[in-house]
Amino acid sequence: MRMAEALATARAFLRQRGVPGAALEAELLLARAAGTDRVGVYREAQRVLLPAEEEKLWELLRRRADGEPVAYLLGEKEFMGLSFAVTPDVLIPRPETELLVETALLLLEGEREPLVAEAGTGSGCIAVSLARYHPGAVVYATDISPPALEVAAQNARRHGVEGRVRFLAGDLLTPLYTLGLSGRLSLVAANLPYVPRGEIPQLPVEVSRYEPLVALDGGEDGLDLYRRLVPQAWEFLRPGGYLLVEISPPQAGSVPALFAGAAWQLSIKTDLAGRERLVVARKG
Repeated sequence: MRMAEALATARAFLRQRGVPGAALEAELLLARAAGTDRVGVYREAQRVLLPAEEEKLWELLRRRADGEPVAYLLGEKEFMGLSFAVTPDVLIPRPETELLVETALLLLEGEREPLVAEAGTGSGCIAVSLARYHPGAVVYATDISPPALEVAAQNARRHGVEGRVRFLAGDLLTPLYTLGLSGRLSLVAANLPYVPRGEIPQLPVEVSRYEPLVALDGGEDGLDLYRRLVPQAWEFLRPGGYLLVEISPPQAGSVPALFAGAAWQLSIKTDLAGRERLVVARKG
């Protein structure tokens, strides 16, 4: 089978099984099976695939048709213009989370060496992107999952920021208490699990079956972890420091209650689809 024929076959196979973005994903999976890139798929259109390459292609196509996310099949996902390693131990980075990183970079623009923390780092895409695009930032990133921290550390090395991102095992910001950071952080970032527990079975199969439950389950209303994070962030932030958290748009009305009892200045930013997505809280 020539490359061009394999591409047409892969597209038809994925379309027949209702896979969204079948055309693009066929290119990506064929490129991976053939040991090339998307440009190479077309450049080598008349090359005959090796038997092992055909076998690999069909394995990838069958797994994708069963619902396995293409990012796990490829072992990587682009975020903020950077390629991040991903495994089933971490949530796949989403485009909407780039709003958090972009906002953080704007808020840190005037600081030469800001101290930053991220709670629940997962793949490390937020922490690593912040360090990559702010050359003076020092980031403390936590997660309760040791396998996730291994992926995050790999991504820090991949992008050359391992010297400025420190990964710590533990719950939310608890690992920071022994580091003398109280009242010193310029910014705390978090994209914690915020899916209400009862809604998880209704998520797409590729999310509910394949992505880690611990990275999805936010409790009864999806906000359990944020209720615990907010007072911790207050303790670690300097006056005028920021807490940025991603939420689901329907949760926006519940946000003020999360920050009641302390002098936070709140705003909510919308994503590219116009949905309320990012809480920006400034410590008064």
